Amino acid sequence: MTSQTALQRRIDGKRDDLIALTQDLVRIPTLNPPGENYREICEFLRERLAPRGFTCDLIRAHGTPGDSEKYPRWNIVARHEGARAGDCVHFNSHTDVVEVGAGWTVDPFGGELKDGKIFGRGTCDMKGGLAASIIAVEAFIEEHPDFAGSIEISGTADEETGGYGGVAYLAEQGHYKNVQHVIIPEPLQKDRICLGHRGVWWAEIETHGEIAHGSMPFLGDCAVRHMGAVMHEMEESLFPALALKKTAMPVVPVGARSSTMNINSLHGGQTEPEPDFTGLPSACVPDHAKMIIDRRYLMEESKAEVESEVRAVLEKVASERENFRYDLNEIWSVEPTMAPKDSAVVTSVAKAIGDILGKEAEYVVSPGTYDQKHIDRIGKLKNCIAYGPGLLELAHKPDEYVGVDDMLDSAKVMALVLVDLLLPKDLQSTAR
Repeated sequence: MTSQTALQRRIDGKRDDLIALTQDLVRIPTLNPPGENYREICEFLRERLAPRGFTCDLIRAHGTPGDSEKYPRWNIVARHEGARAGDCVHFNSHTDVVEVGAGWTVDPFGGELKDGKIFGRGTCDMKGGLAASIIAVEAFIEEHPDFAGSIEISGTADEETGGYGGVAYLAEQGHYKNVQHVIIPEPLQKDRICLGHRGVWWAEIETHGEIAHGSMPFLGDCAVRHMGAVMHEMEESLFPALALKKTAMPVVPVGARSSTMNINSLHGGQTEPEPDFTGLPSACVPDHAKMIIDRRYLMEESKAEVESEVRAVLEKVASERENFRYDLNEIWSVEPTMAPKDSAVVTSVAKAIGDILGKEAEYVVSPGTYDQKHIDRIGKLKNCIAYGPGLLELAHKPDEYVGVDDMLDSAKVMALVLVDLLLPKDLQSTAR
């Protein structure tokens, strides 16, 4: 029996453990917003990993967006030291999940196992990836306890809302300065290596008017109509121009190889009443309207160009409409990022995919950002990718699921990466 076969068989033998671990993680409803049960899932991970030789630190991201006494932003970093000095390989998974939404046919937090799939909110994005990385690391340590270097597993907060209470906070505290390789098990499919992501620019547009009685709108100035003119101009000029922009980045799906913009929200006039309010709205001309835009941009574009295109729309409307006034404010932004294809973690994962799946790895770029942005931008570590089980198109959807076989295969790939990066060269040929 070769060491590789022993490692693969050890992981296969953990199938039931992998299923149960994934189900347990899904049954902790870490909804974000607002950020529920972060402490509970961190304590669950500590109870799992500490008895297996990991030093576990629970870290609260004080003062970050959303952090409060009611919804504290808790993270866990678990570290296992090897027998001697060497590199540190870090597996990072976010623990938060998005809202459930409508259309489910199963309990979104039940973790139901059916036809080789585990269903529930967060199974694909990305508690299945977290579970697979834990199984991979545990199997590797059991098989090769004398490895060099160290292995870390982190469960971090708030990736779904920017990651500022999770990976960004850890990076700001200097955590990644002692890490050499990072794998983020986001659901990009088990035969794909995600090198990075497009850029993002979120902004708020506000149009202004003048309040008046709704029966005499000519005495006021309707901010909602002004916003309607903005939307019309976007449809006429901005959206067609974005569709024509193309990138050399291998973004998936193919539609995301063009620049895109989503209107995230739109509101004008009176504040929405409380759900239990049974009265009627007052008759007023709205004096303000707000739109949130979510602009995703390409490596070939700059943030300045992205902002100028939106401002050009607003200035064109201003030149054509009487009394048109607006504010444009950035909410947050991240530049596009890509790990070099020849970086150590990329070549190692590619080799492992070939060994386990018998095929060449596909190199892709994510349409949306994930926590690689913080490891790159703040942590100054380019040797970072996303690799994990699950289908990207299932993320945030009803009846989200992850395949058990996909998790097992991904765990085997991750374990072979540890063989490649943490075992002495003279042992790797017999360990693969």
